[in-house]
Amino acid sequence: MMMVDGLISLAFFDRIYDISTRPKAVRPQNMLRRVAYFYHQPKGPKPLTPSRPLPAHQLKTLIFPPHSPNSSTSESNGLLNHALQEMCMRGLNMKFKDYDALLNECVNQKSLRGGQRVQAHMMKTQYLPPVYLRTRLIVLYLKCEVLNDARMMFDEMPEKNLVSWTAMISGYTKSGFYSEALSLFVHMLRSGIYPNEFTFATVLTSCVGASGFEYGRQIHSLIVKSPFEFHMYVGSSLLDLYAKAGLIHEARTVFESLPERDVVSCTAIISGYAQLGLDKEALELFCTLQREGMASNYVTYTSILTALSGLAAFEYGRQVHGHVLRSELSSYTVLHNSLIDMYSKCGNLTYARRIFDKMPERTVISWNAMLAGYSKHGMGKSVVDLYNTMREENKISPDGTTLLTVLSGCSHGGMENSGLELFDEMAGKDGIDMGIEHYGCVVDLLGRAGQFERALQFIREMPFEPNAAIWGSLLGACRVHKNIEVGKIAGNRLLAMEPENGGNYVILCHLYASEGRWDEVTKVRELMMEKAVMKEPGKSWIELGRILHTFYASDRSHPRKEEVSSKVRELSDRIKAAGYNPDLSSVLYDVDEEQKERMLLGHSEKLALAFGMINVSEGKPIRIMKNLRICVDCHNFAKLVSQVYGREVSIRDKSRFHHIVNGICSCEDYW
Repeated sequence: MMMVDGLISLAFFDRIYDISTRPKAVRPQNMLRRVAYFYHQPKGPKPLTPSRPLPAHQLKTLIFPPHSPNSSTSESNGLLNHALQEMCMRGLNMKFKDYDALLNECVNQKSLRGGQRVQAHMMKTQYLPPVYLRTRLIVLYLKCEVLNDARMMFDEMPEKNLVSWTAMISGYTKSGFYSEALSLFVHMLRSGIYPNEFTFATVLTSCVGASGFEYGRQIHSLIVKSPFEFHMYVGSSLLDLYAKAGLIHEARTVFESLPERDVVSCTAIISGYAQLGLDKEALELFCTLQREGMASNYVTYTSILTALSGLAAFEYGRQVHGHVLRSELSSYTVLHNSLIDMYSKCGNLTYARRIFDKMPERTVISWNAMLAGYSKHGMGKSVVDLYNTMREENKISPDGTTLLTVLSGCSHGGMENSGLELFDEMAGKDGIDMGIEHYGCVVDLLGRAGQFERALQFIREMPFEPNAAIWGSLLGACRVHKNIEVGKIAGNRLLAMEPENGGNYVILCHLYASEGRWDEVTKVRELMMEKAVMKEPGKSWIELGRILHTFYASDRSHPRKEEVSSKVRELSDRIKAAGYNPDLSSVLYDVDEEQKERMLLGHSEKLALAFGMINVSEGKPIRIMKNLRICVDCHNFAKLVSQVYGREVSIRDKSRFHHIVNGICSCEDYW
């Protein structure tokens, strides 16, 4: 998500503190504290001493000529060192504008040592700096990430202005010390200093977590009473605050109330939708803002690519990729990572790998994104091969996420032994933080192999209390292998841990139904009704001409519903001749077989597949997305359609991809 605190950088103090506000003369003030920074004359030949002191304006021009785009870092450092030597020679003749020029250059170069020498010179010459110069020292220390020194300077200022307070609050926010930033904001209000738009925008980014959000609501009430309610910076921070709290409607209200919007505010609201999984809304808003002429930066593209990954909107993703290539943003590594993730989740690993291979620089996130792509597609061998390449290059160290992705890839790819060997190898190594997710992958590996006793023993001996994900993984394995006894143990644990999760009840019902234990199915369904648990409605969607067509079970809302339903029946009749036998255990109602078969034909996956068969030309793959795990009958249905009609079908469900070619699925019938 776009971190709006990046909007308020320390550099803005240079803009808001105009030179016309700088003091004309120095007022007597308390002397600076004594610090343990001492000036040492550099070794080597001494610079030539001018025959007479240079005027201040000449000193500034001599020290810092206008920066050239071609000037190197070494040249800038040389100018700064020369200027510091000039400062030493001038002694008591240093004036405000001389110190100002030196500190500005120190800030530009993030020269901590240079700033310390300037401060030491002020102390030695008993120069009493005004508020502006003290604030510049605070800004320098914050840019050099010495927060304690900045706070000591701030605390010893005899007089503080709004810029000083805002600089210190911003420093705490950027360093992640949110409670300190909020506390300092309260002290500022009590001291009689009223915040401006920059202060509000900065402190709002410190309102994280449940308690922080309550502070943010209170700050919002202050903003409403101020002249800055509709300021662009403040509005961006406010909508980011509400979006992070999951209150996207409140965030949208703030966004719509802004009289003027910039790329930051637009990106923040798009990112808010995407991070909450409201991918379709994010895409619609992005398209609307594009038509209105919104400019996009790399964070905007990263946010919309996240939404397109969730939708698996391949054509939209290619269009956004084209925008990125035509912009000057294609060098950003984070954009490459997002493109890899998007193409992988859209089912096009060829494009994803092409981007990965052409990256001039990769981070561990780049490797993890590509590994996750292979893993979700069940390409276990490709996962292991890429992981070995990563280790052989030895440029980027794998982290805990890397190991988790490789273990998951081994599980999805049917490489149980390789996964278990890797876990044993990495468990004793330093630098790899083994969390409960890694142990969950081992349970999944053992469950896939049908080693249920070993899986239960592993759960009892692991150093974590098993969570719902681990029991859910074991229950899913029991459904595939039809192990009622262990499945009942896992199911009961799940219902106790997540009584509100409808998916757990459904899987348990499927397990009982597969063995014809309808009494148990009835008990589970009654328990669902007793606890008022609602199952998430299943839906499938397919992209056609950059339009997403969504289908629900027994859907009658699509404008072409009659044509689609007729096509489903036609497909069913055709593949029955090739051996299709409806899996009636996928229906969790104890009704007659004819009624069960009619219910199966109304599943959203079959409707989407029939729509694809009507509209996607032969030779092109049919790409379908499903919000839940695909049922056994729909999986068999899709395999036989692929075999009989010679079509390539790609279905992405909640847990993985199913690539079906000539009737054979990449998941090997385990998901």
